[in-house]
Amino acid sequence: MTSIYDFTVRTIDGVEQTLDVYKGKTLLIVNTASKCGFTPQYEGLESLYKRFSRSGLEILGFPCNQFANQEPGNESEIKAFCSLNFGVTFPLFSKIDVNGPGTHPLFAYLKDALPGTLGTREIKWNFTKFLIDRDGNPVKRFPSTTTPEKLEKILAKSLRP
Repeated sequence: MTSIYDFTVRTIDGVEQTLDVYKGKTLLIVNTASKCGFTPQYEGLESLYKRFSRSGLEILGFPCNQFANQEPGNESEIKAFCSLNFGVTFPLFSKIDVNGPGTHPLFAYLKDALPGTLGTREIKWNFTKFLIDRDGNPVKRFPSTTTPEKLEKILAKSLRP
């Protein structure tokens, strides 16, 4: 795969979708979990989505259960949790692996394009974020500790025409 738009993902409702539906949009791709200390970031991500979606931002949430089993639910439970507790309206996708032999190809691509601290590829925890520009280029990787609020200025700048 040579472009973010070449990847196929499954929505939280089980529909296969290629990422080319997001061409021309700025993307923030996040591995998420419902029972993590960082789970309240859903609220901040939803706030960013409401603020910037009309300017071309799409936030894509990918639940993952690889970190201390903090995403144990099935897709319908995850969707209900996100909606009821945080009012999430941004796109959510089926549970995936972001590390190890079962790594989803999208996350393998993102980790190759944007290594972490000291060049490590592995994702360290839930709520790691990847910023993709309007042309589909991976731009920056943010650790779990980077809150959505800290991304406001970066997103505002990346959304300018």
